[in-house]
Amino acid sequence: MTEKLTRPPTADPDARPPAQADPRRPGEAIFRGLATGAGITILVILALVATFLLIQGSPALFADPAKLASQGYGEFASWVLPYAFGTVWAALLALLLAVPVAIGIALFISHYAPRRLAQPLGYVIDLLAAVPSVVFGLWGSLVLAPAVRPLYEALNTHLGFIPLFAGQVSGTGRTILTAAIVLATMILPIITSLCREVFLQAPRLHEEAALALGATRWEMIKMAVLPFARPGIIAAIMLGLGRALGETMAVTMVLSGSRNITFELLTSQNPNTIAATIAQNFPEAFGLKTNQLIAAGLVLFVITLAVNSIARWIVARRAEYSGAN
Repeated sequence: MTEKLTRPPTADPDARPPAQADPRRPGEAIFRGLATGAGITILVILALVATFLLIQGSPALFADPAKLASQGYGEFASWVLPYAFGTVWAALLALLLAVPVAIGIALFISHYAPRRLAQPLGYVIDLLAAVPSVVFGLWGSLVLAPAVRPLYEALNTHLGFIPLFAGQVSGTGRTILTAAIVLATMILPIITSLCREVFLQAPRLHEEAALALGATRWEMIKMAVLPFARPGIIAAIMLGLGRALGETMAVTMVLSGSRNITFELLTSQNPNTIAATIAQNFPEAFGLKTNQLIAAGLVLFVITLAVNSIARWIVARRAEYSGAN
């Protein structure tokens, strides 16, 4: 009679044992408690903000449209839709302008520039993130807008057959494209700094192996650096998008916006953003007008939350194929 031998189940080599507090190290338990408390605090603050927006904005969400129309706003969905469009449109234009420049600067600092130049340039880029938004607004309205007007006229003259550059050029230069340039300048240091750090984390052995096989520096970056850094690049872009979606003062000072939906970039009839609309109208609002603006803030909150959720999903989906793990 032979005994049947059964193999014990093998443990997953990638599984981590549960963390246990060491009684000899009380600092470990204190740090864990502080970290857990910080995470819970963030969730509580987020829930409180959402609750406030829902409670204060619900009177406008469920009010009689005729009553809202008597106060100059009208039905909420049709009123907020142009502002939601302007918010997303300005942010996407800013990303379109900022992302290629930011990735190029980050690659130059991390893989091309000599160390004597890379370090000061990195400091300058980081310092741009500390400039207040009101300074960018002043620069955009007083310096940038008049300076780009000849460029807008040239675009309208030579490329006016493209709908984006059609229409009558604004006489002040304060258009949605000018606001997008200002937003792009504001999010540039965020995307550049994050991309630079991700590029510097690329495995050195992979880079040296690509160069040893005869690849040029750009081929090495394309084969070894960019695939590794893809999740980090996406995360940096989404962080920049979140900043652009919520920016208030710079857009308020630069953009001469109104409640319309248009893709024309050079005219004086520009869509406004939710944040700028709230800043412009909230000091004089009362009653249902206040509730309407808070409800618009709820829409902006949902848009930002959706953007960050999509970013987390993309990063989590790409990370398993990257060397970042």
